[in-house]
Amino acid sequence: MRMVFTLVLVLGVALAGFAVYMARGILNQNAAAMANQGKPAATVPLYVIRKDVVFGDVLKKEDVATVPWPKEAVPATAFTDLATLFPPGDNKTRVILRPMQKFEPILTTGVTAPGEAAGITTQLEAGMRAFAIKVDVTSGVSGFLRPGDRVDVYWTGTNTTDHTDVTRLIEPGISVVAVDQSSNADPTKQATIARTVTVQATPQQVATLAQAQATGKLALSLLGAQDTTVASAVEVDSNRLLGIQQQAPVAEAPKPKVCTVRQRSGDQVVEVPIPCTN
Repeated sequence: MRMVFTLVLVLGVALAGFAVYMARGILNQNAAAMANQGKPAATVPLYVIRKDVVFGDVLKKEDVATVPWPKEAVPATAFTDLATLFPPGDNKTRVILRPMQKFEPILTTGVTAPGEAAGITTQLEAGMRAFAIKVDVTSGVSGFLRPGDRVDVYWTGTNTTDHTDVTRLIEPGISVVAVDQSSNADPTKQATIARTVTVQATPQQVATLAQAQATGKLALSLLGAQDTTVASAVEVDSNRLLGIQQQAPVAEAPKPKVCTVRQRSGDQVVEVPIPCTN
């Protein structure tokens, strides 16, 4: 009996010790997990703008500041080095290319290279050209155009084949790079009626637009910001506009062939019809 009691006591002590060991391990794991959760993520200094700026403003050193930014979330085009943003010994300035709000990260796409002019040339893609289209209140979408919008270009003129008036879509989805003399896409700027709209186009498209502008009137149709569709061929003439359908010409029935012979009756010559032999 004493032997059994001793074995039970030893077994109980062993189980208690094992339970204490497991509990300690679990507590250590939880403590480590909590410590990792409370540990801040790795950060890097990121350069941001100190104030609101718009297109054409000169970027100065006093206009920028550094903020700690999560290393995993740093944009690829952001500035993390002052020597890269403002090269030492280089007095050439950078110019703002688009509106930025206070504490917004400064990206290479938002400023020019040192000494580079902030004109339309900095916004044109490789192989593209800028072309100005004359517009008015009706053809320029009533002043709602902004740089960065996309438009369909329609031509209205006279069809040289049948000399009818026709309206035709000639260039769909062309990007607007400037309105009048401004390439600033600031949405807070008051809308104005533009006289010219500058678009980005290939050399072939420029030739098409130039010929169309010289031979007729151009009108712009604004595309939605989320619209990714490309308009297909569109053409409307005056007959289609009025619902007039052109009828095919009716072929005339051939006239019967008449054969005659001439006969003299006194001093007169008359033609007498006779059956045709061939």
